[in-house]
Amino acid sequence: MFLPGVVHSFGHAMREKYGEKVHKLAINAAFTCPNRDGSKGIGGCTFCNNTSFAPNAKQPPTIIEQIDLGKQVVLRRTGAKKYMVYFQAYTNTYADIAFLKQNYDAALGEKKIIGLSVGTRPDCVPDEVLALLADYQQQGHEVWLELGLQSAFDESLLKVNRGHGFAEYLDAMKRARRYQIKVCTHLIIGLPDESLEQSLESHRRVMDVGTDGLKLHPLHVVKGTVLANQWRKGQYTTLGFADYVAIATEMVKRTPGEVVYHRLTGTARDDILLAPDWCGKKWMVLNAIHDKLHAEHAWQGCALH
Repeated sequence: MFLPGVVHSFGHAMREKYGEKVHKLAINAAFTCPNRDGSKGIGGCTFCNNTSFAPNAKQPPTIIEQIDLGKQVVLRRTGAKKYMVYFQAYTNTYADIAFLKQNYDAALGEKKIIGLSVGTRPDCVPDEVLALLADYQQQGHEVWLELGLQSAFDESLLKVNRGHGFAEYLDAMKRARRYQIKVCTHLIIGLPDESLEQSLESHRRVMDVGTDGLKLHPLHVVKGTVLANQWRKGQYTTLGFADYVAIATEMVKRTPGEVVYHRLTGTARDDILLAPDWCGKKWMVLNAIHDKLHAEHAWQGCALH
């Protein structure tokens, strides 16, 4: 990402470990979600339209084709020659273990792929999945388990039809620790009726549990979601730019220096983003966080001393 020496970013952490730039290649392996197929719920989370963060969401090419395309794009853009495959869309541990292994093996078998980052829900990481990921790690691959917690408040998770609570996250973290798997926790800022103080409290609780990485996302409204209908009816008001920058900056200051920030903001494509418009301007957000940290003579973890 950015902010070397100020924020412990994923890019900086990988460069330190591997001696060169490592880039994530986000793919859609056509998984589903227990909150969509009826086992936990129907329709998914109110904010969920995977097109907002996953290309080829409806009819994705094969994993190998997506990896090859991603390599070409990244090589032109950044020159990176080492890659991690990020299983991103929907719940990427929600399948038979043999099917998961087949997909993960296919990704790891490609040239210049050094590891996996697997996005999932806290209620979808059985021990057999953790054991598989631990085995890859023992073989020398870089492995991250990305848990979409979003909030530590069950009432907030209920409002967005998340289908799990904080207890499931605590359980998943406890078992991931037993397998010594690195975990990146996702938090959303600006959930319906959730205060900025609650966002900070969610961050505090996650820090108390102990996570290896963090991803911060502003809640944005995209087409084709329940949240979009609520926003149109005036039932949901989006987060302001200054508020997001302030809360993200405060979280950075309260995050131990060894925790890796995989992301400080999230974006959506212009053709599906409804609000707020600043969610389509990643570098404006990142630069504003950088400027605020600089103005406050602050850095990651400074509030802990």
